[in-house]
Amino acid sequence: MKIGITCYPTYGGSGVLATELGKALAKRGHQIHFISYAMPLRLNGGYDNNIFYHEVEMASYPVFEFPLYTPALASKMVEVATFEGLDLLHVHYAIPHATSAYLAKKMIPNDNFRVTTTLHGTDITLVGLEPSFLPVMKFSIEKSDGVTAVSRYLREKTLTNYNINKEIDVIPNFVDLEEYRHVDDSCVRQKFQLQDRRILVHVSNFRQVKRVQDVIRTFDIVRKKMPAVLILVGDGPDRSNCEMLVRELGLQNDVKFLGKQLELTEILSAADLFLMPSQQESFGLSALEAMACEVPVISSSVGGLPELVVHNQTGYIAEIGDVERMGKYAIELLTNEQKRSMFAKEGRKRAEELFSLEKIVTEYERHYDKVMNAPKVE
Repeated sequence: MKIGITCYPTYGGSGVLATELGKALAKRGHQIHFISYAMPLRLNGGYDNNIFYHEVEMASYPVFEFPLYTPALASKMVEVATFEGLDLLHVHYAIPHATSAYLAKKMIPNDNFRVTTTLHGTDITLVGLEPSFLPVMKFSIEKSDGVTAVSRYLREKTLTNYNINKEIDVIPNFVDLEEYRHVDDSCVRQKFQLQDRRILVHVSNFRQVKRVQDVIRTFDIVRKKMPAVLILVGDGPDRSNCEMLVRELGLQNDVKFLGKQLELTEILSAADLFLMPSQQESFGLSALEAMACEVPVISSSVGGLPELVVHNQTGYIAEIGDVERMGKYAIELLTNEQKRSMFAKEGRKRAEELFSLEKIVTEYERHYDKVMNAPKVE
């Protein structure tokens, strides 16, 4: 097939999933056309004769106070679909991509052309519920030929919040088990002089919804009981507040802010625990990547996380904001290596059985076939 993929090209989970999906589909012989305002970071600039990138050009005029991305994106979608002969356009994160895709579909003179939308989380549970967006979101989802959600939780939220009468296929996020696996971690330990200390890791975009300050408070509980270090990967609007909290707690020598990182396997392999205390998480891709690298996960009990993390098997689950319990769970695993190792192996096993790249990409191919063979939604 010839498939167009539109996503946000940054570090968020939706962009990562979309890019990795496109790369995997290209390896299976599909021709993939990425359409966005910048090249997705996970493309890594590598050459593949089945992958193409089309940049959405933004015009700037004094009369427009804000950039008009939605119509510009729709125009580029029409151009690429028409001249490249796309069969299907797969958009990730509904705002504004599903709206642009609907506009494009109405302009493309091809009755066999289809649009499918993947819902990732905050597009449904947060941003899309704003009164200024809700009617357009509902319309754009209903007018997609196919819709997928990354968890059962997100599907139910979509159907309930938007009162939508539409079939939504649940296709979870995936992990490349060849890339994300436990590897030699000696370089990371030597770099940060961590040979005799326990390592806790968190990866996110440092928004308030990720509750990174809870990560730091949980680590503070652990640090009072044993030598340990916290590695924080990522960047975002809440980073300054996190750095301030680290100074207030006197943890400057024990917390490492690494900023954005493209290569995570060695860092995750060095970790003894992965912390994800999010307030909202429709799936938890970074937690899955940690599990694939044989790292137990301690997470909150929100959204799709209970579909990923199995309590008392691959890690532990606690209520939102229950830092004391998360700290207790962390200390329990860090002082019981036999249990921690068992959880680590169970996490890898769960990733292999349910969330492998091969399994999930095949599910997307089945979804494409179903969409292409169903009546077009007008």
